[in-house]
Amino acid sequence: MPFLFDLMDKYMQSEFEEKIVELNQALLDTYQNDTELIDKLNRVQKDLWLVFDERPLSPFLRPHFLSREFYNEIAHAAETIAEAEERLTFAALEDNELLKRLDLTEMEEKLVRYDPGYDKICNSSRLDTFIEGREFKFLEYNGETPSGVGDQVQIEKVLEKIPLVKDFLKEHNHWRPKPHQKLLQSLFISYREFGGKKSKPNIAIVDWEGVATEAEFHSLKEYFESNGFPTLIADPFDLEYDGEKLHALDFEIDVFYKRVLIHELLEKVEEDHPIIQAYIDGNLCMANSFRVKIPHKKMSFAILTDEKYVNIFTDEQLEIISKHIPWTRKVEDAKTTFHSEEVDLLELLRKYKDNFLIKPNDDYGGKGIVLGWQVSQNDWEKAIDEALEDSFVVQEKASIEKHEFPFYDKNVSIEKLLVDFDPFLFQNKTEGGMVRLSSSALVNVTQGGGQTALIVLE
Repeated sequence: MPFLFDLMDKYMQSEFEEKIVELNQALLDTYQNDTELIDKLNRVQKDLWLVFDERPLSPFLRPHFLSREFYNEIAHAAETIAEAEERLTFAALEDNELLKRLDLTEMEEKLVRYDPGYDKICNSSRLDTFIEGREFKFLEYNGETPSGVGDQVQIEKVLEKIPLVKDFLKEHNHWRPKPHQKLLQSLFISYREFGGKKSKPNIAIVDWEGVATEAEFHSLKEYFESNGFPTLIADPFDLEYDGEKLHALDFEIDVFYKRVLIHELLEKVEEDHPIIQAYIDGNLCMANSFRVKIPHKKMSFAILTDEKYVNIFTDEQLEIISKHIPWTRKVEDAKTTFHSEEVDLLELLRKYKDNFLIKPNDDYGGKGIVLGWQVSQNDWEKAIDEALEDSFVVQEKASIEKHEFPFYDKNVSIEKLLVDFDPFLFQNKTEGGMVRLSSSALVNVTQGGGQTALIVLE
């Protein structure tokens, strides 16, 4: 019987892939030189705030498709990892040695000890994921209030302008995730747990003025306000604290939707800043809170994948960790285990550079990442030496496959692109995810990649 099920699965997968190939070709044949459609799609993206540094965020003519079965498998694994990160967080708060292992700054370590006033560590989070066939690996846990939550519904509005895509979706039973809705629900849940009483609390979306992701804030503001939640976009330096409430001018903040990154905030402000004082006083419902620094650090995966810490996690969590998180360690001069064998870490890295990458413990947008298989031995040795002087992790290379996508610039062409699917989690429950596409090994919007919507075919 297992053999029969394998044959059925392969047949269904083949049929699934054939449908996508046919759609790609039809889109190319129909719109290859349709400059009118391309101009229209670009205008719609601009009107919907779907831009990143002034360029269209989604220059693709179709969504990314996953089967329901495969989506559910990824979703379950993501939720299991999110719960494992919760266990790690609470274990670290009880164990100073474990907390030190995460390499928090002095101020971060002070702030993570303050209770945010609600249940889940991460109100919203994201697992960045590489997929090859039916195998997938989670590369890192973005617990710092991830970007992209508002993009799914906006990209869908663009794709609806393409007749062939509309026809395809009418013909195939499908499901569209709604992460923007789950975000608002999650913020409200945390507000209620915090003790908030208003039926429609005021929400502040807070980040530096002029950041590249600012366009998304406007689409989220529009959605929040359409549901009756007064919303303001504010810079951290716009805020004041009166000892009871945080304000932006005359706007009283009930829910602080923190999009500013903690390490950037703490680099620019002192402890007496209104945000930090209101939080320490227990007068600020901040989502995500300062406590998310524990799971957000890349070092958290070094703990999840190290046999020394198996007692922290459940058997199911350990099974999912073993299957779906690449081996990760802090870059240091030490002995460790590599696939259950004791090794000298630095000797391992120097000998097998093509199998590893090095990245900062706490940064974003692909900054500081060195891919061993793309650099010379001398450059790799230099990266190791620099990593030893700071807080970096090394991770085993994970495979990622390319998919053909109809891409448009001045006209339409079929491009073979690397695609990652990064599930969003709200209160540790999966709802859709960011789909990023790139010709570069760093599949990242900041590094020039793009996004499309996710559609789950039933």
